[in-house]
Amino acid sequence: MSTSEASQETQTTVSDQIARLHRATTPAQTQPRLDFAPYRSSVLRHPTRALWLADPEGAELVAPAFGHSDVDPLEADLTIQDGGEPIGERLIVTGRVLDGWGKPVRHQLVEIWQSNAAGRYVHKRDRHPAPLDPHFTGLGRCLTDDEGWYRFTTIKPGPYPWRNHHNAWRPAHIHFSVFGTEFTQRMVTQMYFAGDPLFAFDPIYQSITDEAARERLVAAYDHDLTQHEWATGYRWDIVLTGSHATPMERDHG
Repeated sequence: MSTSEASQETQTTVSDQIARLHRATTPAQTQPRLDFAPYRSSVLRHPTRALWLADPEGAELVAPAFGHSDVDPLEADLTIQDGGEPIGERLIVTGRVLDGWGKPVRHQLVEIWQSNAAGRYVHKRDRHPAPLDPHFTGLGRCLTDDEGWYRFTTIKPGPYPWRNHHNAWRPAHIHFSVFGTEFTQRMVTQMYFAGDPLFAFDPIYQSITDEAARERLVAAYDHDLTQHEWATGYRWDIVLTGSHATPMERDHG
């Protein structure tokens, strides 16, 4: 389906397809479906043939290595910019990276990227007619500590339109990338905010047909983490494996 054809489809059409697929998927899936028709580009991007196995040792020979000397603690504060502070609601986002047994994943690289408060990315292909913020790049990274904790200071991203169908909008979200126990185990996911009215209309969020699994992508407001006259706080843990694993975006091939 072309971009122009998708732009003619209504939200009602897409929402009806989401509802039918949720009813037809038994049991409900706890990870995003690779082929989820309401998410139009997944039809073209999902694998249709058996995947080729790569040699992980060969990949590690050319992969970068990260350590404390390479990741500066200041990189975890996305509000520190030359010339001024970004516009928007300041947030503290923290949580733990855990394995399937609840044990901390220590000293692992966590990366985030996001839109600004107006829903605009610093990217040449982002044509959303919303203002860029000269004091916000939307990129950050850190290493987890001995207990698996990560922590970022940022601003709340805004929702933004996309071309999946007519009047399609993405809920506010922050992209996360984690690397498991090896650089070749990179996983990518998205963190959302509770109460977003766009959840029901978003094919990407709804491609996870299990409701409880979808809720694992939603950060919890934490008033004890919130700082007086400075920032609101959100807690969100990332579980890499097991029955309560955080839903991850898998390779579409």
